[in-house]
Amino acid sequence: MRTVYVNGDYIPETEATVSIFDRGFLMADGVYEVTSVLGGKLIDFDGHLARLERSLTELDMLKPAAFDDLLDIHRELVRVNEIDEGMVYLQITRGSDGDRDFVFPDPETTEPTIVLFTQSKPGLANSPAARTGLKVISIPDQRWGRRDIKTVQLLYPSMGKMMAKAQGADDAWMIEDGHVTEGTSNNAYIVSGGRIVTRHLSNDILHGITRAAVLRFAREAQMDVEERAFTLDEAKQADEAFVTSASTFVTPVVEIDGAPVGSGTPGPIAARLREIYLDESLKSAI
Repeated sequence: MRTVYVNGDYIPETEATVSIFDRGFLMADGVYEVTSVLGGKLIDFDGHLARLERSLTELDMLKPAAFDDLLDIHRELVRVNEIDEGMVYLQITRGSDGDRDFVFPDPETTEPTIVLFTQSKPGLANSPAARTGLKVISIPDQRWGRRDIKTVQLLYPSMGKMMAKAQGADDAWMIEDGHVTEGTSNNAYIVSGGRIVTRHLSNDILHGITRAAVLRFAREAQMDVEERAFTLDEAKQADEAFVTSASTFVTPVVEIDGAPVGSGTPGPIAARLREIYLDESLKSAI
């Protein structure tokens, strides 16, 4: 049985409770982060913490009292749950003032709710998808306009995953004005003529922590990178495509809407970036 963290206490998962009036439950008024664990160490933790702080700020949400202890909490959960490869999920909501109201509760009297739990994922670094590649479909992007904030409003991305599953695919890329924004839970990329292309940062996409690291490593390796919007047609005609996220690292995309990308097999640039990312991230893991 897992040990989880809820509002200052380490408890068995079967004893964990949150108020039915919690705004995360009633309003999706919360933010989250997922940090990968490899070899029992946290990957890109500082980046996740910085993005968490930004998300809280953008929603005018107070930091919980335990904010400065988050590294210790992550490490303790990894230790007690004996996680070698897996993830630590962290969620902070605006809390509960004992009733339901659209108006924010008084932050002076309502403490944020903070929950963390682990997920054991043996073989995370050696996922079969990295060798076979993903098949994706395209769907309209019908999310709200502040996708740069990592909120718990994940209904449409979840629906997108199910749309993909219904078509025998692995994931969906979301399309707005003919251009790819991102995957349901990842940032999207294409490779054309040796150039890596991914959408520029804005409110339209999540500012991926893995994205930032991968682009940095790509530039350090003298790879050509261009940050701009690309069309669905460009993606279908690309030499390669791939996605990045904290849980998938760098994973190739080999099919879009039933048509093969390039040769229809994982390409060399995605494979090299995955290798570099894992090597470099393990060196700096804490």
